Amino acid sequence: MNLDGRIYIAGNTGLVGSALERTLHREGYKNVIGTSSKDFDLRDFQATNDFFLSSSPEYVFFVAARVGGIKANMTYPAEFIFDNLQMQNNVIHTAMRHKVKKLMFFGSNCMYPRECEQPMREDSLLTGILEPTNQAYALAKLAGMEMCKAYRKQHGADFITVIPANLYGPQDTYNQERSHFIPALLERFDLARLNSSPNVVMWGTGTPRRDVLYVDDLAEACLLLMKDYSGERPINVGTGRDHSILEVAETIKDVVGFRGKILFDASKPDGMPRKMLDASRLQQLGWQAKTELRDGLALTYESFLKGKIRT
Repeated sequence: MNLDGRIYIAGNTGLVGSALERTLHREGYKNVIGTSSKDFDLRDFQATNDFFLSSSPEYVFFVAARVGGIKANMTYPAEFIFDNLQMQNNVIHTAMRHKVKKLMFFGSNCMYPRECEQPMREDSLLTGILEPTNQAYALAKLAGMEMCKAYRKQHGADFITVIPANLYGPQDTYNQERSHFIPALLERFDLARLNSSPNVVMWGTGTPRRDVLYVDDLAEACLLLMKDYSGERPINVGTGRDHSILEVAETIKDVVGFRGKILFDASKPDGMPRKMLDASRLQQLGWQAKTELRDGLALTYESFLKGKIRT
């Protein structure tokens, strides 16, 4: 990617898209275009095609997706599979038609089998049963990965797939019905602090382990991959270590300044027992995550207090 190349971020206002935009501008890229659902609907093929026709992007970061935590995935599986498939079909096919030089598709670590060997290597994809609580979303993302492979094989399209760890950082969505677990906990602990509540109740047992990645670290990895990686095999982006949900909660509790207790509702699902990515292939390209968990959570909480973004 040259500094004057036309770069399109599909989904530039969310957690990942905004981090990509910050990173690209900081690195001197001068022609970055971003759109969100407020600009046009990527589920609409004609609107998507018209945008590509008018803007002629050379490089695409395909971040846009319907995303959410375990509760949202369980409540709205139809929307999670339909909306994501529609967007993927439209963007990937249109990018091929308009001869985009390179496209990066963002997968999800929930694409891996529920009982996957840890840490999760890319060759474990499609080898086992998915976690039932987010199966619809995972299937959509797997389809996007396979679509990128198929367009590479049949049309020679340089479309790659990245699979990030659990992400957190500025510009996340704070909504107890749809948030991922870190923004949901940040908001919950902050509210408990303001109300002087004696405790915070969390879903599950607190024992599942997650590889959690600060979103600006992801953006730097994606820029490296967009420049230096080309292949049909997806590539993991993770920290190389994991934390229990309880460890993350205790760190958030400390960052927020909540003095009460953490309780667990074991009648609610835990999700996958462990999700830790094997990031060795990316590390061989010279990348390492650099933001420590507490530092990243402090930056995220600072952003939350400034904006308290809710959708």
